[in-house]
Amino acid sequence: MRIDVLTLFPGMFPGVLDASIQARAAAGGHVDCHVHDIRKWADNKHDKVDDRPFGGGPGMVMMCQPLWDAVKDVEAMAPTSCRRIHFTPQGRRLDQELVEELAREERLLLIAGHYEGIDERVIKELEPLEVSVGDYVLTGGELPSMLLIDAVTRLQDGVLGHEDSAAEDSFSPRGENRERLLEAPHFTRPRTWRDQAVPDVLLSGDHEAVAAWRRDQMMKRTRSRRPDLLEQCTN
Repeated sequence: MRIDVLTLFPGMFPGVLDASIQARAAAGGHVDCHVHDIRKWADNKHDKVDDRPFGGGPGMVMMCQPLWDAVKDVEAMAPTSCRRIHFTPQGRRLDQELVEELAREERLLLIAGHYEGIDERVIKELEPLEVSVGDYVLTGGELPSMLLIDAVTRLQDGVLGHEDSAAEDSFSPRGENRERLLEAPHFTRPRTWRDQAVPDVLLSGDHEAVAAWRRDQMMKRTRSRRPDLLEQCTN
């Protein structure tokens, strides 16, 4: 998978892309990320990419021309067609189902807006999939871009160390009804810590019993903490 990011702040990305799973995915050739500075496409000597909003109001709005030219030039850098994504509170909520959908794409182009937003005319022309990472306000689309990159990267074949790692995550579909459940609790050494012992079943060596215990814990946690996930399964 190739991922291109258009941003006004490319310096925010190296710390994320050059560490942990992202770095391993890049080294293994599973994901190829490219970060592009939208200011390079500004058509003025001051590299200005924003201006005051018509009608007045606070803040600045990103202009059409730099973003339009950036999208067209970046898309031409590789022959594979892009799935364009624009991060906005008005978009579709980013959940595991959408992550799995996007992880199947060969190429993503992420538009990280900033300031008060982007001129509506260029959004209409580009027709990106609009995505929201939650009902709260962020400074720009850079952090949502990093979230999406991380989420789709770990679903690429060969990225995670264990073939079952992604399948056992919270929100991953399980069973005939494709339930999306929270994970069971995890434990490691020592067996007892601050008078709290690891559940005996996890030390039993009985794989069927362990699987049944984990399934029961997943149901209990989901029912207690995210009952809406169980309601989705029954609808």
